[in-house]
Amino acid sequence: MTEICSLSLTAVAGALQKKEISAVEAARACLTRMEATEPRIAAMLRVDAEGALARARELDAAGPDPAQTLWGVPVTVKDALSTKGLPTTAGSHILEGFVPIYDAFAVEKLRRAGAVLLGKANLDEFAMGSGTENSAYQKTRNPWNTAKVPGGSSGGSAASVAAGQCFASLGTDTGGSIRQPASFCGCVGLKPTYGRVSRYGLIAYGSSLDQIGPLTRSVEDCARVLSVIAGHDPRDGTCDPRPVEDYAAALPRNGADLKGVRLGLPKEFFGDGLAPEVRAACETAIARARELGAEPVEVSLPHTDAAIATYYIIAMAEASSNLARFDGVRYGRRAPDVKNLEELYVKSRSEGFGQEVKRRIMLGAYVLSSGYYDAYYRKAAQVRRLIRDEYLAALEQCDVLCAPVSPVTAWDLGSHAADPLQAYLMDAYTLSLNLAGLPGLSLPVGLGAESKMPVGLQLIGPAFGEARLLGIGHALERALPGIGRPAL
Repeated sequence: MTEICSLSLTAVAGALQKKEISAVEAARACLTRMEATEPRIAAMLRVDAEGALARARELDAAGPDPAQTLWGVPVTVKDALSTKGLPTTAGSHILEGFVPIYDAFAVEKLRRAGAVLLGKANLDEFAMGSGTENSAYQKTRNPWNTAKVPGGSSGGSAASVAAGQCFASLGTDTGGSIRQPASFCGCVGLKPTYGRVSRYGLIAYGSSLDQIGPLTRSVEDCARVLSVIAGHDPRDGTCDPRPVEDYAAALPRNGADLKGVRLGLPKEFFGDGLAPEVRAACETAIARARELGAEPVEVSLPHTDAAIATYYIIAMAEASSNLARFDGVRYGRRAPDVKNLEELYVKSRSEGFGQEVKRRIMLGAYVLSSGYYDAYYRKAAQVRRLIRDEYLAALEQCDVLCAPVSPVTAWDLGSHAADPLQAYLMDAYTLSLNLAGLPGLSLPVGLGAESKMPVGLQLIGPAFGEARLLGIGHALERALPGIGRPAL
């Protein structure tokens, strides 16, 4: 059982197709691993062992299907994605007991590809947070050190992958919520181009920023999952209609050659505030890329300092609008013993939302209010365009941008509880990418010399340049020594 859980997704998918292991054996191995590790890391909000084993038995009865690239592979998904017949809460009490009648598009695609869904991973409530400490139900811990956060808001997904509970997980990235937990937990995470993966069935936080993507143990695994979940969906008006590439097939197979690749190094991402151990690990990886033939090029993104304010104005404004639908009338939590409609709204929302969600709703309502819209929201939208233009200009000088994912490694649980602004500042290297709508890949490049915690490097490419991004990441990953696995 332990040996199965240590395999990569690519390896286990191959073994399943060859009948070297059965779908039931793979599912049982992961469920056993969950049972052993969940008391320490609390990555999962709910585990559907009965449903997973029933699905695995169905697959075994039908036999392997080469057309189903994830046949029999156990996976988890973030609890912000709708799952038919399985409770979906977005980590909030206001959706406690809500059971969707349909699957999110990305979940639908996983099932069609033969994946076995083990359950729903924990997250910061409505994906609002950087440490998976804002969930209404439990705090997730980092498998590398259970005194540390796993990152957020997709911390449950990253922790489940890193702990060997599954072979891949789906997360969502609004301001770094796939890349940052991937960095903190030592796994690979991809935020696709906005519109590459349908948002149908995703419980929205910031509709112009949200994107669904995979968390895996390797770049090749990531490419395989992206090939499954990407594609046009007419139910999502922002979903791009262009054909899906076979991202795994496009990966380089011979050696780790980066000759001719121009790596853009944004000087703003390597300035003050970057922890020495993070800088050292990233510079070592960049030096290795240079040895493989890559050419580092210094570029500039002058509005980086404005990105945090821009992002939080836009994200909170959209959150305020999106979360207005949770009113206690149609679904989710409804306050008892109310006298009128206004009291129903107020009590249901006051009881159902946590402190961080309330904070963001209030700030979002403020920046959208009469007299402040032009001063805040309109100005932020204008700066957002400048940020995107700067990224596009920088990418004309290089093939991909290369930068740290986070200025620090995973911090101690509870250390930012009294100062939410400090946690917001930790998103400085990730959120501008969501404002620009471009793809970003996080991969582990070492352990911090002092903290002994994983350090992630992110590669940023042009819109719909995932194939190139994954190819460069794959070559670099193969050239680096690896960081091993957490000793859970």
